[in-house]
Amino acid sequence: MLGYATIIVPGYFLISYFKRSNYLDRGSGLCYPLIKTCVFGSEDKSVLLDDVSVSSRNEPDSGSSLKQALKLIFCAAGLQVSYLTWGVLQERVMTRSYGAISPDHQGESFKDSQFLVFMNRILALTVSGLCCILFKQPRHGAPMYKYSFASLSNILSSWCQYEALKFISFPTQVLAKASKVIPVMLMGKLVSRKTYEYWEYFTAVLISVGVSMFLLSSTTSKHPSTVTTFSGIIILVGYIVFDSFTSNWQDNLFKYKMSSVQMMFGVNLFSCLLTVGSLLEQGAFFDSLAFMTRHSEFAFHAVLLSVCSACGQLFIFYTISQFGAAVFTIIMTLRQAFAILLSCFLYGHSVNIVGGFGVAVVFLALFLRVYARSRMKSARQSVLPQKV
Repeated sequence: MLGYATIIVPGYFLISYFKRSNYLDRGSGLCYPLIKTCVFGSEDKSVLLDDVSVSSRNEPDSGSSLKQALKLIFCAAGLQVSYLTWGVLQERVMTRSYGAISPDHQGESFKDSQFLVFMNRILALTVSGLCCILFKQPRHGAPMYKYSFASLSNILSSWCQYEALKFISFPTQVLAKASKVIPVMLMGKLVSRKTYEYWEYFTAVLISVGVSMFLLSSTTSKHPSTVTTFSGIIILVGYIVFDSFTSNWQDNLFKYKMSSVQMMFGVNLFSCLLTVGSLLEQGAFFDSLAFMTRHSEFAFHAVLLSVCSACGQLFIFYTISQFGAAVFTIIMTLRQAFAILLSCFLYGHSVNIVGGFGVAVVFLALFLRVYARSRMKSARQSVLPQKV
């Protein structure tokens, strides 16, 4: 936190100074374009905010329903494949040793997860930067500093997630992760002033209940811990709040008519600044680089992990830009159930009655969500000719 503060606190005072001193009106010189982009953004940002509504992005009328369904399936499949592969690689990197010569010599284990986060972010920053250069992008209008909120909340949510595992029981973890859809919707009302229909809340509750039943019935035996402390609950609440804020803040920034690649570049830029600052102050940056030079196999695994993370981020920002934070969270919640289902098919594990009922509840909720959305769209289209 001290490492992050050395970047955040000076940045806060600089931004406050430029805004108080009316720098936009009196500023000049070589640094003026850079400061204008970072602090103030485009001059016509208010017009962009008025012209683009969240509902028009989440429920576009120009494309056909089939086209939207195929696009949603593409986003869901991309997210599932990217992060299932990423999860397998991450476990491999963090749990195995490198450089083992014989059974007596176990080798070295890599323990600094923050360096892996930095590797993921720097590759994603490079990929998104190249895309911005090679492909035509919309004119950028958002102040650059606004990306730092999503970067910081994403880092804090990851920290809270890992720390909470030490102080809460496995059933509590499952219930919290499976119920993230509801906090995301509530956070959307605060951050973006979104409104949701009653059936959206109802189906979100059904999905949370169904996924919780399936996960608890399938994996409780592997996690015998039943202790949940008060500090663990506090950290878990922090994880849910920060995680809900991240996707909703990104969704809110898309009002500036930016592309998903531009969003990816801005968020990863600040993530790199925050992580590299913290790593340098802790002295872990050069230690991790030395570990990478000693073990070429680790370097290969770290790069492969970063590629999967970058691909996953492309799907994340594209999904949020097209369908919003709530739909993205539903897809990522279902990812946990899909991972266990995949394990059942590959290794012949059985699903008990409670787990099967949970899967049925999830599919019922998804069907109700699609049905209610199609009914609302049909009703809206039937009302439009009468108004004309």
